[in-house]
Amino acid sequence: MKPVISLMLRCGVTWKELSELLKLSFVEVAGEEYGRHYRPTNASRISILTGLSRRDVKRARDLLAEEDTAPLEKINLASRVLTGWHQDHDFLDKRGRPKLLKRDGKRGFQGLMKRYAPDIPITAMLKELKDAGAVSETPAGGLKAMTRYYMPASMDGESVLRFGSVLADLATTIRHNVAGEDDEALRFEGRAVNLTVKRQALKTFRAYAEHRGMEFLEDADQWLLDHEADPDDPKAIRIGLGVYVIVDDDKGSKS
Repeated sequence: MKPVISLMLRCGVTWKELSELLKLSFVEVAGEEYGRHYRPTNASRISILTGLSRRDVKRARDLLAEEDTAPLEKINLASRVLTGWHQDHDFLDKRGRPKLLKRDGKRGFQGLMKRYAPDIPITAMLKELKDAGAVSETPAGGLKAMTRYYMPASMDGESVLRFGSVLADLATTIRHNVAGEDDEALRFEGRAVNLTVKRQALKTFRAYAEHRGMEFLEDADQWLLDHEADPDDPKAIRIGLGVYVIVDDDKGSKS
């Protein structure tokens, strides 16, 4: 889970927000995969399987049933401060835009912090927001809100979605092989790893992997095109291959 947590932190997602999303996923999977006699799993069994109360199960099912699931409430403190700055009338100008705030005072950043994040030191919050580009300071010392939401590192939305898609594909293959719940053959999943490679070889290896990996994927892509079904074929399925580079640095983290 560490790579997932790392990305969540870069995107400004807190453990509580992730917990709420995981509740939905637990209820969804339990409902789809653990029904009896080809019927959806009932709330009591989902509660037993997931450890969630029946009330939480009902709430999750209601959210999942909505066509457009409402975004979960932002509880991140930095985001709360920025949201208050954009919505609280005490911190808006006559045109409804965030005021340029002084650092101190009831109607300054100090007052904003007291209202929305009273337990966080002002200096620490300001540094975090400035580093993220969410707040800027004028030469005269005025504080200006640059963004409505807090994101510690600039992330491209499409890249984040791709992260989820690739991770889901790999995890689905591993789950299929580990669970072994049906008679279908195991899906190919392998790695070529050496624990003691010279660090200076990394650049060369990346070039090698990009070249040979792309050749392999292009060959696989052609094979898939040769066996492509009509777009309207109801029996058509999604299949493919994935290739990725593994790197462990001196601190033991993986990328």
